[in-house]
Formats: sequence, structure tokens, C-alpha cells
Amino acid sequence: MLELAILGILHESPMHGYELRKQLTTKLGAFRAAISYGSLYPTLRRLQSEGWISEGSPEAVAPEVTAEIPVMTSRRGRIVYKITAEGKERFQELLAQAGPETYDDPAFGIHFAFFARTDQQTRLRILEGRRRRVEERREGLRDVLARAAERLDAYTLELQRHGLDSAEREVRWLEELIATERSGQTPGRGTPDVVPPSDTPERSG
Repeated sequence: MLELAILGILHESPMHGYELRKQLTTKLGAFRAAISYGSLYPTLRRLQSEGWISEGSPEAVAPEVTAEIPVMTSRRGRIVYKITAEGKERFQELLAQAGPETYDDPAFGIHFAFFARTDQQTRLRILEGRRRRVEERREGLRDVLARAAERLDAYTLELQRHGLDSAEREVRWLEELIATERSGQTPGRGTPDVVPPSDTPERSG
């Protein structure tokens, strides 16, 4: 998944390693925790060995971007990376994947971050698969609460309730997105009630 994220970001423009790290955080939002930055540079080296990215000249990056890099940034943070023609083909291959592996965290979040470059049918397959996966999780939590609620301590019970609430909200969010996709609309336009799932704990009522 880190491969997809890196290729997707470099598809937009060449950038320094430091800026790439920043863009990964910005692009992936709440899903950034799924990425270990300790694996970023080994992944970059692997992508280079595959011929999917290369090191470019500093002139390929806008001067104002280069100026933002802190003085003490290591050399590897200042290397400019750019996607190759083969890398663009690999990116399209990864975008077209819609198997079960794309329904789980963190794969779903990373694929979703590049939905603007993904065709509609693939988006729908991933969204519908993700909905089924979250519905399974929701039913499992409901079963736990129905069967064992009286045997759980107060904090474990609260955690289970929070998980159920999060799953229910995500199912509603996914249903809104699926309906939007089928209507040919763009999320956020004509669908003001869409609420993405949050990984921030909330108090149960």
C-alpha cells in the first residue's frame, strides 16, 4: 500500500524525500498511522530498483518547495524523486485492483485517497466490498453485546459500544458514497449529510 501511495503522489509531481513525507501525511489523513516512515526509504529504494521511480534534478522541483526544507534535513530528505513511465503504468495497475485486500484497513484508506484517479466501476467494487466488511464487523459487535454484555466490565463494554457506533456510522457513510457513485455525482455535492468515519473516540450516549 505504501507503494501505491508513493507512486500516486509522485504521479502529481517530482518532490524531495522530505516533501514526500509531508504529502503522505496530508494525503492520507487519518490513515497515515498505517504507514511506518521507517519503511519509507527502503520502499523508495525498492521502487528505484524496479525502475518505477528515479532520482531527478533539484530543478524539477519548484524553488519555493525546496526553500521549505529545514536546513538540518538529511541528504536523503533532499533527494528529488520522480515517477517513470513504467511507474505510471504500475500505478494504474495498482489502482485497478479491487480484491478483498482493498476492503480492509489500511488498504481501503489508501485506495480511497486516490479515488479521483480511479474508474467508477472499481470505486464501486471497493466501496461495496468495504461496506460488506464493515457490516460483518458491526454484526460481530452486536453479537458480543447481545451475548456477553453482562460479563464485561464497564470500560470493555464502553469500548465495544464505541466500536459498534463507529461501524454503524461508517456503514451509513459508505451507503451515501455508493448512492452518490451510482448517480454519477461527486461526493460533497448534493450530498451534505455524508459523514466520514472517525477514529477519534467519542462518548456513548
